[in-house]
Amino acid sequence: MPSFPIARRALLGACTAAAVAAALPAAAQNAAAAFPGKPVRIINPFPVGGGPDGLSRLVAEKLSQKWGQPVTVDNRPGGNGFIAIDAWKRGAKDGTDILLLDNVHLTAYPFLFKKLPYDPAKDFDVLLPLFRTHFFFTVAVNSPYKTVGDLIADAKAHPGKLNFGSWSIGNPVHLGSEYFESVTGTKMEHVVFKETSQLYTSVSTGDIQFALGSAATAGPLYRAGKLRLLAFAGPKRSADYPDVPTVAESGGLKDFTVTGWNAIAVPPGLPPAVAEKIRTDILQALTGSDVAERFKTFGYEPFPATRAQFNQFIKDDAKSIGEVIRNAKISID
Repeated sequence: MPSFPIARRALLGACTAAAVAAALPAAAQNAAAAFPGKPVRIINPFPVGGGPDGLSRLVAEKLSQKWGQPVTVDNRPGGNGFIAIDAWKRGAKDGTDILLLDNVHLTAYPFLFKKLPYDPAKDFDVLLPLFRTHFFFTVAVNSPYKTVGDLIADAKAHPGKLNFGSWSIGNPVHLGSEYFESVTGTKMEHVVFKETSQLYTSVSTGDIQFALGSAATAGPLYRAGKLRLLAFAGPKRSADYPDVPTVAESGGLKDFTVTGWNAIAVPPGLPPAVAEKIRTDILQALTGSDVAERFKTFGYEPFPATRAQFNQFIKDDAKSIGEVIRNAKISID
């Protein structure tokens, strides 16, 4: 899901495990020290092989080494992530079943579905973000659009004639493009593809005018010389793609950003010391050089935030995305 312009906060570092432990009763500290005491699952709504899956497997390996227990990734793709969420809700309530959530589950689906099989406010204790990624405006290498400004001008001159693509209703690429329409006063057609590979191949052949894409999804065709990156929808240029201008530098709007992120959740009601141990140990797992390399491969960025900061970020993000969905009159059911 896209994260649209929100007042920027200084995301401070998390409290250390030692500081948290010092404020807890001895019994709570002992419970945290003994956790998990049995095998752990990370239930994942994504298919095997994608960026979120690869990163979750790397984290699982590090947690297994630290906890002395097997930590496995249980992939339950499909059904808008509801299959994975249902499996997790029926699983262990002691923290040994951990859930990987996509941002759409917390910020977009409450506005897109009339009825959800979960309550985003009550069913999850969201501990921390795993990563975030910003998106690029992608076009064919022979596209007449050299800047985002060119794209906006053509869209205004030919309302409803230009099109953009995504892989479903309500994903970050779709909603980010709808947001782009709303803030530029343009009207374009949304074309839905079954797979991301089909989407970006169609961009490369000029069958659709543009699509937002991440380094993971659009990067392979870009590196193959079949896509051109018009602009980066982030607050500043990407360190890994320094030659790609920001949207503002490419003739678009200032501070136009589109991001996606994943988060880790546990069941509500865990002893605070146990929840904090899980959060702190995952944070530590994300600091390794091998994780940093995986971040770079998929175009991911670290997302440092305290629990309070991240919870407020989710609320603000949901508010912004809800406005886009309402304005565009988007619904799935």
